[in-house]
Amino acid sequence: MSNTTLTADIIAAEALDILEGALVMAPLVHRAHESEFGKKVNGYTVGETISIRRPDDATVRDGAVFVAQDVVEGKTTLTIDKQKGVDFKFTSADLTLQIDDLSERVIKPRMIQLANQVDLDLMALYKKVPNHVTIPSGGIDSFADFALAPTRMDTCAIPQEGRSAVLSPADHWALLGSQTGLYMQDVAKGAYRNARLGMIGGVDTYMSQSVPVHTTGSRTGTDVTDTTSESYNAGHLWADVKDSTSVTIHIDGMAADAAGYLVAGDTFTIATVYDVHPVTKAALPHLKMFTVMASVTSASNEADVTIWPPLITSGAQKTVSAPALLDGLTVTYQGVASTGYTQNLFFHKNAFALCMVPMEKPPGAVEVSRKTMNGLSVRVIPFYDGVNDVSNWRLDILYGVQCIDPRLAVRASLAANI
Repeated sequence: MSNTTLTADIIAAEALDILEGALVMAPLVHRAHESEFGKKVNGYTVGETISIRRPDDATVRDGAVFVAQDVVEGKTTLTIDKQKGVDFKFTSADLTLQIDDLSERVIKPRMIQLANQVDLDLMALYKKVPNHVTIPSGGIDSFADFALAPTRMDTCAIPQEGRSAVLSPADHWALLGSQTGLYMQDVAKGAYRNARLGMIGGVDTYMSQSVPVHTTGSRTGTDVTDTTSESYNAGHLWADVKDSTSVTIHIDGMAADAAGYLVAGDTFTIATVYDVHPVTKAALPHLKMFTVMASVTSASNEADVTIWPPLITSGAQKTVSAPALLDGLTVTYQGVASTGYTQNLFFHKNAFALCMVPMEKPPGAVEVSRKTMNGLSVRVIPFYDGVNDVSNWRLDILYGVQCIDPRLAVRASLAANI
C-alpha cells in the first residue's frame, strides 16, 4: 500500500482505538453520565458539573396498616475536571509513513501512558471506600485469600452481577500460580500459558500496573471517640447528611501533635460499633469500617476528623449498630503507621463513575479533529513550526471520575507491607 500524508483525523482515530484497548478500569465502571451533559456543538471545557442521585432507602412494613415513608434522595456531583494529554512532534517525512508504522513507533506508547493515567485516577477513588479486608501475609496466593473480598461483598448485600476486581501485579501473579495446580484443564491452561485470570467466583478479574499503594498516617497512641465536645452524635439522620461527602467526628488521646497524623484513605473501626445489613438493618458480625476523607493535623492530642460513612443508628438509612453512648470508644486503625499497602479493589460497576466528554474546538485552531466512540473521546490539534520544518501535534482528553456509591466496593490489602 502506498504511503499517504497523515491527517489529524487519521491520527485521532488511531489514538482513540489504542486508548480503548489499553484501558483497564474504564470499561468496568459506570459510564452512563456522558449523556447527562447533553450534546454541545463545540464540546466541553474544564469545570462543568452534573448532579448524581444517591439511592433512597426504606424499611419494610409489618402488617396491613399503611405506613408512609418520605422519599429522601441524596445527591453527589461529578465534575469534568481532568484534562490530560500527550504530545507528538513529527517531521514532514514522518507524516508520509503508513499509519501502522507511526502508530507502533510513536502513538501507541504515548496512548498507553494516557490510559494508565485514566486508570490511576479511577483507582485513586479507593480513598473514599471504607470497607476493607486484610489479606494474610504472602498476598492473594489462593482462592481462599481471593474469596475474602467477595465474601464481604455478599455479607454487605452488594449485587452479584457486575462485579469486578483489579489486582496488583504481585497479587495477580501469585493467584495465577495457585491456579496452575488446579485439576481444571481450561483454567489451569489459561493461567499457565496465557496469564489469564478471567471470571473467579462471579468476579471478573483483571491486573493493572496502576493499582495504588496507600501510605498510612503517623498515628500513635490509643485514640478514642469524643462526642461531648461537638454537635455530631448518634442522632444524625439521613436527611442531615444525604448531600454530604463527609461528616466530622472528634477523636481524643492522640499521642503526638503532627501534620499527617491521619491521611485521606486511612481506615479504622470503633469499638462496639458494628456494621448492619443494608436491607434487614440487622447487626453484622464485623465492626463498621470508616475511611478518613481528608488529612488530619493533631493538636493538643486531639483533632476533628472528616470521615465516611456517617454513624446513623436508626431509620431506613441506618449504617451502624452501636451503643447509645458513642463517647470514649477505642479507635483501631488498619495497618501499621507510616507503612505502604497495595490497594486491590473489588467493586460493583455502580461504585465508581467515569465520564469522558468531547472537548471544545478552540477558536483560531486551523485543523482540529475530535473523535468519539464507546464513551471515549480524543481531540487532536496540529500546529506547524516552519523554522524547523516540524509538525507539533497535541492530543487531549477531558473527563471526570467519582465514587458514586462507596458501599459497593471493598479494598483488599496485606496485613503488613512485605
